[in-house]
Amino acid sequence: MLLRFVSPQQTASFTHIPVLSTGTSRPTRTVALIGNPNTGKTTLFNVLTGMSQRVGNYPGVTVERKSGSVNLPDGSRAELFDLPGTYSLAAASPDEMIAVDVLLNETESGRVDAVIAIVDAGNLRRNLYLVSQILETGRPVVIALNMTDVAAARGIRIDAIRLGNRLGVPVIPISAQRRQGIDELRVALAGVLAKPAQNPAKAALPTDLQAQVEHLVRLTAQRNGSPPLASAEALRALVDIEGAAEERLVATRGSDMASILTDMRAAVDTSVPLSAMESDARYRWVQQMLDGTVEQSDALTSSRSDLVDRILTHRLVGLVVFIGVSAVLFQGIYSWSAPVMDMIEGFFGLLGNSVSAAMPPGALRSMIVDGVIAGVGGVLVFLPQIALLFLLISILEDCGYMARAALLMDRLLGNLGLSGRSFIPLLSSFACAVPGVMAARTIADRRDRFVTILVAPLMSCSARLPVYVLFIAAFIPDRTILGGWIGLQGLTLLAMYSVGAVIAVPVALLLRFTILRGASSPFLLELPAYNWPTPRTVLLRVYGSCRAFIVRAGSVILAATIVMWALAYFPHADLVGQSFDSERLSALALPSAEQAARLQELERVEASAQLEASLLGRAGHFVQPLFSPLGWDWRIGMATLASFPAREIVISALGTIYSLGGEHDENSGDMRRGLQAAVHPDGTKVFTIPVALSVMVFFALCAQCMSTLAVIQRETRSWGWAAFSFFYMTILAYAAAFGIYRLGTWLQW
Repeated sequence: MLLRFVSPQQTASFTHIPVLSTGTSRPTRTVALIGNPNTGKTTLFNVLTGMSQRVGNYPGVTVERKSGSVNLPDGSRAELFDLPGTYSLAAASPDEMIAVDVLLNETESGRVDAVIAIVDAGNLRRNLYLVSQILETGRPVVIALNMTDVAAARGIRIDAIRLGNRLGVPVIPISAQRRQGIDELRVALAGVLAKPAQNPAKAALPTDLQAQVEHLVRLTAQRNGSPPLASAEALRALVDIEGAAEERLVATRGSDMASILTDMRAAVDTSVPLSAMESDARYRWVQQMLDGTVEQSDALTSSRSDLVDRILTHRLVGLVVFIGVSAVLFQGIYSWSAPVMDMIEGFFGLLGNSVSAAMPPGALRSMIVDGVIAGVGGVLVFLPQIALLFLLISILEDCGYMARAALLMDRLLGNLGLSGRSFIPLLSSFACAVPGVMAARTIADRRDRFVTILVAPLMSCSARLPVYVLFIAAFIPDRTILGGWIGLQGLTLLAMYSVGAVIAVPVALLLRFTILRGASSPFLLELPAYNWPTPRTVLLRVYGSCRAFIVRAGSVILAATIVMWALAYFPHADLVGQSFDSERLSALALPSAEQAARLQELERVEASAQLEASLLGRAGHFVQPLFSPLGWDWRIGMATLASFPAREIVISALGTIYSLGGEHDENSGDMRRGLQAAVHPDGTKVFTIPVALSVMVFFALCAQCMSTLAVIQRETRSWGWAAFSFFYMTILAYAAAFGIYRLGTWLQW
């Protein structure tokens, strides 16, 4: 059976779209885009706004606000706000109250002039529940009937003209993914903005409930000259017990409002909860709207989507497929980005060398090379991983698989204090915590999102690998155990990669029972239809993620890197340099074959002496008592402090501190031998197996990554959460390092 849609311009009597002259100067109008999750809202937003998008946050909350400009047929433009996806205007938290606030109150751009309500053509009964609430806000509405092609394939026939006449608002059939019906939608939007007067159909609520809503509106208007509460918000305050609307009403209109609301609820004659009463009334209204406007063929058999779902959501087969997909995703982020990252590192290394050769030695050269160039390079080196992560995630989301993966993993992660949506961010964090934390924004529930963000840095990212490689190769014996089947070095590496994931479980549970306690939102998930990813939508997501990282997190990372350079450079002791002048003169008298090696050695020793005399070196001596229980000397402590911007910096820092040169890496034999030969003033070894394990465990759990902390601040909109992450991870790392050092010493490893 065919899906029949008739253009609204043909016979629709509910609206008239005037022809407006182009070039007329008009103020920018504000339009809100709202709809259920998985209705194609993001795709439609991208189609309407293109590259004119802006990203910010709603005041006082952590929810991201996306807006962009929409070109209208009359030559004017409108500001389009992409509201969070929701099934209802009932809100349990301030974050979820955003949609109500935008629809009822002023925004930064002024009052909302119109609303685009996007609905799934294949699930109208559920989608129109939200529409019934939107119509009660009093804002002009245009309904975008999306995924009409999918509905047609399922044998669903919708008379859009009749449905629009019943609702009293334009109903425009579209396919956002295929860009069909978009011009008609722009025309309808221009029409309601030019002539906003509408008389939409509204759900008939029970008389007793409606009377109490009106009573609450009058009551709030009598309080201290305050404006009356909007009818839609009054309804939410009455029906949503202990919801965000009630909480705000009590906070703004007086504490006695709580008892008043209780009395009003008791006055409603009902034997069922008010929420159930409201739902029943709205679904009756929805059925009235759909009777005679929607038909579905009875001859439908199981679609291909249903058959695929039987495989992908199967407890065993689905898990195997998911592991395979996750492996590809992880491997891609970990290895596919490596060549581009190496190119970026090589470019900035070459740039630094060129600047060093062109400028005379001194503080200015050091700041530009070691501060600015190194800082910018440290920011941009993460871009390949971020771009690749969001490219792959966007593809999986657009094709519909991500929802199936979340459903599958929720059975496991739900018992660990996490959400099913947490798995991909946590998996991505094994490559780098920066894109992993950013990927957590797909988790709608605030508590689940924050728990995921706070435990994601515990996964052993690729930046920790150089530390593991160096210390395992230098201090863990190269021998096998269990009859030669397992190498001790490989087992140690596996243990280092596992320790963070194991620790993350009790940490997540503790967070859910303490500072982030409270019931999680039910994991309600509608499985969307399978679709081919839309290249435009995918690329816009990747572009937005990369831009946000560079603009916001990048500035913080760069500033922190320059600060750490200053601490490691100043005060630059001239006396230290002068003490090596005579030795350099002596080296010039040596044969040419020996001269270069001697000068290079003197340069390394001088760099180490200058570092010890710097503010960072002094800090290393100052914190020596703090690190002594871990078996560390001041040099290890100083290298740890120097690696605060990024964990991998510890390798070059150790090379400089131990007069080996900062150019050595984790694979350098000289580096390993130098650390093995390092001794205390009393001649005892600096590094032992317990000390090496202590260092590795510390770096496995610590928050030595300014990039991650900056992104945590960005995603939570609070430096408090970033500080909390730093301190709890540092304390955890210290305790674990202390424990492994004491255990190793006791066992005489």
